[in-house]
Amino acid sequence: MSLRLEDVTLTYPDGEGRLTALDAVSLEVPAGGLTAVVGPSGSGKSSLLAVAATLVTPDRGRVVVAGTDTAPLGPAEKAVLRREKIGIVFQQPNLLPSLTALEQLQVMAHLSGRSPRAVRDRARDLLDAVGLAEQAHRRPHQLSGGQRQRVNIARALMNDPCVLLVDEPTSALDHERGAAVMDLLATLTAQRGTATVLVTHDRTHVGRAGRVVSVRDGRLTQAATV
Repeated sequence: MSLRLEDVTLTYPDGEGRLTALDAVSLEVPAGGLTAVVGPSGSGKSSLLAVAATLVTPDRGRVVVAGTDTAPLGPAEKAVLRREKIGIVFQQPNLLPSLTALEQLQVMAHLSGRSPRAVRDRARDLLDAVGLAEQAHRRPHQLSGGQRQRVNIARALMNDPCVLLVDEPTSALDHERGAAVMDLLATLTAQRGTATVLVTHDRTHVGRAGRVVSVRDGRLTQAATV
């Protein structure tokens, strides 16, 4: 299962004209592949992620998620697709302060129809996968920044997505914790077979990605295997 963007163009109103955020962007990320999208602020990285997540509809082009062309889908159908096929790791974890790490994950699966026991077991397995089995019953204020980001990643994987989209995962972390999070993402991508896209303005850790794409002024300007 892969993620594919085909000739995607996205514009926004800008005074009497329109501003081009993405300009004929094409990108394919295979299952088990980690692609890092790098570029300065305002280059189009966040727009690319929003389009890939089906949160924003492009003016032109196609977004194909796990074999499903999203263009014909309505808002409700896209919401179902996101819930079942797409995991999103936001830049800020935004964990609920009253919930434990385990409960943060369980909340994600409340619409899945699985039994409470199956949901709990899945949450425990994911916390173990991100190295937080011993922290399952701690609340956000009891966790470090790196640990909160790991909960954020585990939460995005709770519904076993085909596509994982990650927004600036190391921006609030020091070098050591940032490297650890990037290693974790690379490992989970390979183990779980997700098509993972990570956007960042920081090239420090992108060597852990299998592919690096540069975006500037809405255009993909460079692709390299690392």
